[in-house]
Amino acid sequence: MARNLFQLVLVGAAAYALFVAYLYFTQDRLFFFPTSSLVTAPDRHGLAYEDVELIAEDGVRLHGWFVPAPRPRATLLFFHGNGGNISHRIDTLQVFHELGLSVFILSYRGYGRSEGRPGEAGIRRDADAAWRYLREDRGVAASRLVLFGRSLGAAVAAELAERHAPGAVILESPFTSAGDLGAEVYPWLPVRRLIRHEFEVLGRVAAIDAPILVVHSRDDEIVPFEHGRRIADAAGAPLLELRGGHNDAFLRSRTAYLQGLRSFLDP
Repeated sequence: MARNLFQLVLVGAAAYALFVAYLYFTQDRLFFFPTSSLVTAPDRHGLAYEDVELIAEDGVRLHGWFVPAPRPRATLLFFHGNGGNISHRIDTLQVFHELGLSVFILSYRGYGRSEGRPGEAGIRRDADAAWRYLREDRGVAASRLVLFGRSLGAAVAAELAERHAPGAVILESPFTSAGDLGAEVYPWLPVRRLIRHEFEVLGRVAAIDAPILVVHSRDDEIVPFEHGRRIADAAGAPLLELRGGHNDAFLRSRTAYLQGLRSFLDP
């Protein structure tokens, strides 16, 4: 009996090790959920826009939309979450347009019409390309640039803001780090040893030399509200509390969302 039990333990340990190895080599599928087809465009929703093509420093061609406002209070650089592509963010573009913001939204590599495959290092290059485009090609002063990131995009915005000096930063539904979130979701796995894409936010915000607003819903079913609270505390930043799910809180709490962003952008 002891021998049989020992064999079962060995089989279980081997199966666990194989599963961990499988997750290590396929973890990109747990991080990134891109789609290539654009399901709509801003002009179908009353928003004038320009198609923009960029080339990242490693030669990857990227695609985005520039949606101008008539008399913009600022220009917002929009970093989206880990699913879909820019065509799934029309509702947010309409909100920002209502706030009088010109917006540049970029599809990360591997998303929408952008070439390549997503990964943390590559997305960092994509963010740099977007920053250069707004600063150099469109001549937007850094002080007039607002970096906005939702979910995964909050990590992209935080990393870029740490290296540059934007006018303001908005982090919506952020996680403290991919490792922290993964360890909460999979407590039985050695997530922090496996993870290749750190997407750190908490450790960066104190070094950002710009006003920060953190936005998070108490009902968020994907990234717990506590992540947003910890980030706001570390940044010494206000926390705009919403109600609603991870993907629709800004719509379900639209009035509070608009008021909160207006107050932050026009103190």
